[in-house]
Amino acid sequence: MTPLVSILIPAYNAEPWIADTIRSTLRQTWPRTEIIIVDDGSRDRTFEIAQQFSSDYVFVVTQENQGAAAARNRAFELCQGDYIQWLDADDLLWPDKIAKQMEASDRCGSTRMLFSSAWAYFYYRWDRANFTPTSLWCDLSPVEWLVHKMGQNLHMPNSTWLVSRELTQAAGCWDRRLSLDDDGEYFCRVILASDAIRFVPEAKVLYRISGCDSLSNVGESRRKLQSQFLSMRFHVGYLRSLEDSDRVRAACLKYLQRRFMRFYPEEVALVNQLQQLAATVGGRLDIPPLSWKYLWMQKLFGWTVTKRTRQHYNRWKSSAARSWDKALFYLGRQTLGARSGSCNRKSPFNTLIPFNEHSKSS
Repeated sequence: MTPLVSILIPAYNAEPWIADTIRSTLRQTWPRTEIIIVDDGSRDRTFEIAQQFSSDYVFVVTQENQGAAAARNRAFELCQGDYIQWLDADDLLWPDKIAKQMEASDRCGSTRMLFSSAWAYFYYRWDRANFTPTSLWCDLSPVEWLVHKMGQNLHMPNSTWLVSRELTQAAGCWDRRLSLDDDGEYFCRVILASDAIRFVPEAKVLYRISGCDSLSNVGESRRKLQSQFLSMRFHVGYLRSLEDSDRVRAACLKYLQRRFMRFYPEEVALVNQLQQLAATVGGRLDIPPLSWKYLWMQKLFGWTVTKRTRQHYNRWKSSAARSWDKALFYLGRQTLGARSGSCNRKSPFNTLIPFNEHSKSS
């Protein structure tokens, strides 16, 4: 029998995106899928919009707000699939994403093989997304994958993975203590439980940059910083459990150093704990360097003011880029409408243009 793939979508205040995300799952070419959407107590119309897609194989439930990890755990409890496709409520799957990875699964014949895919960032205009390969875009052993990730500051979004039920159960539940980088920590455990990672280049995912209020944004939240520290500690432990060599310790130290600025200098207790963690891999974390344009500010106003100014500036740049892309996106929609709905026939997302103008029956 053709394996069933469960597409699991946790959603919180995803009103602008949830319909497009669901449509991308409905257009999967793999013949057997179920879609489970868990609304985590959204305060907007997320649940109402998702319910419009309910069917014999699209299930929508809601719960009190408990966090993304709890919503993902609930989705897995409800699913029946032989394979699991995790999907954030604002990302998009290429129409044959699951089919290409399932073909690879059929060829390898192992339920302990983990499958990844190509992916690209986008704001609004998905057709401008640029697929840029990294050293993770190849077949790797678990230890090599984690060394590349941590040593080179790389990652794969949740939606790139296709995971067998056996591997999912071996990894265990999502950690509800983590409000930030819960996905990074979780997939470390999935990778540890796998035999190897098989990269499927034909499978593709679009990863939306949602803005400063997204879960991945640290900001000045102490809770998120504590979550980040806990995930970092787990990362180091997981990698060293596979191999405790000089190259592994060097990768761990680079990983800690790159994230040190998030804590320095305000979070004194966490800074001290990070130094202790660095000492376990034979190193010490340096004061995070600032680019030349901030050095004068540091001398006049100190580290804390300079750091916050840098954060606000980066948020402004990101917001400006999103606003510009949004304006071009809606301008493109108007132009598309003026051309009587014609679209680029070479695009795999022909049926998704423009996203928000499809009815439930489309």
